[in-house]
Amino acid sequence: MKAFLFFLLLPVVGFAQNTLSVRVNNVANPKGRISVAVYNSDETFLSFDRVLKSDSVAANIGSVELHIADLPPGEYALAVFHDENNNGKLDTNWLGIPKEKVAFSNAKMKTFGPPKYHECAFKMISDHEIHIDL
Repeated sequence: MKAFLFFLLLPVVGFAQNTLSVRVNNVANPKGRISVAVYNSDETFLSFDRVLKSDSVAANIGSVELHIADLPPGEYALAVFHDENNNGKLDTNWLGIPKEKVAFSNAKMKTFGPPKYHECAFKMISDHEIHIDL
């Protein structure tokens, strides 16, 4: 009977959905929103039209927290930005350099561009919490 229940519940366990809690620290001012984009591959990383999931919250001085639900176990990387003017996009200068604060999971902005997916990636097998400094 136990073996039967195990195999009956196996598909439910295999597709368990998890919540990712993201704490963004060092928010400099309360203007606009803090936005988080979740990616699950190198091919889609930092592509605005290929975000797996995203969320945003009103900015607060200090830190904010977001909860991204319904993520299956897997590998993910995050990009965060402070949309100070609340226009829904990351503003850049004529060279493409961000004018608004950006941050990534497990990596920092490099001198000549953003980090790669594999530098930011982390594994998630259950509910997970991550802290990111802007």
